[in-house]
Amino acid sequence: MAYVRESAPPKENAMSTTASEHPTVAVLGTGIMGAGMARSLLRAGLPVRVWNRTQAKAQPLAADGASVCASPEEAVRGADVVLTMLHDGPSVAETIDAAAPGLAPGALWLQSATVGPEATVELAGRATELGLVYLDAPVAGTRLPAEQGKLTVFVAGPSGARAAVAPVLDAIGQRTVWAGEEPGAASQLKLVVNTWVINLVNGIAECLNLAEGLDLDPKVFLDAMAGGPLDSPYLQSKSAALLSGDLAPSFALSTALKDARLILEAAEQTGVRLDLVEASAARFTRARAAGHGDEDMIATFFAGRPEQP
Repeated sequence: MAYVRESAPPKENAMSTTASEHPTVAVLGTGIMGAGMARSLLRAGLPVRVWNRTQAKAQPLAADGASVCASPEEAVRGADVVLTMLHDGPSVAETIDAAAPGLAPGALWLQSATVGPEATVELAGRATELGLVYLDAPVAGTRLPAEQGKLTVFVAGPSGARAAVAPVLDAIGQRTVWAGEEPGAASQLKLVVNTWVINLVNGIAECLNLAEGLDLDPKVFLDAMAGGPLDSPYLQSKSAALLSGDLAPSFALSTALKDARLILEAAEQTGVRLDLVEASAARFTRARAAGHGDEDMIATFFAGRPEQP
């Protein structure tokens, strides 16, 4: 682990500073990532309470030992740590407001959805109003690492909360990178990481587009890359998924588009020009319009095929 455990004197009504080996965790949002993270928490022996707007998506977690709750308020009642893994800033804000009557003063809020630095700061302000300890904690990884507890977690928040949140971070991730104490620092890092991922997946898609256009067997291209300095597990796995027709989302294309727009917003605010991300967002937009939004983001491949007359 990259983080350093630190302890602090316990404070009255401040769960965040009282370390427990088995904190109760409320997971709000059990989509692709949230469900996997909840299962990792359960494997680690932590009590887990889950809620999802569409309850059918949360119900399978009952078989793994989670308590499935009917509302955010019910899910957070008695929780030491609240973990949000929802689509965007507005959905996180709406959910935490719905949970407010059940929140305990001093509880930890591990905000892991990718919402961008601006929304992160707004959510941190809401946490202060609710008496929560806010941790800006987006993750790097897709469905399988979430299921395996092998995510990389970027965290920004008070050092005094590290010991208390350590069992949760140990359960969901193989590595934790502490980006600082101010909310927004971890979200900034996540946008930089996602810039690499988004451009990489579109680079893979364009290589496969050109191979198809030239009537070149894409496997010849992949074999030529295999084991060399330009090869990568990501190239091979994403290509294999596309060529086999397995587009079950490990990271949905519509979510990648949302993240690309957050990156472009951040770039505009700082005066940086990101030509590749602009092109990636355009490809994602075309692929979503063609009906591929709920598929894995490698479905951006379909945005590069010749237009039919």
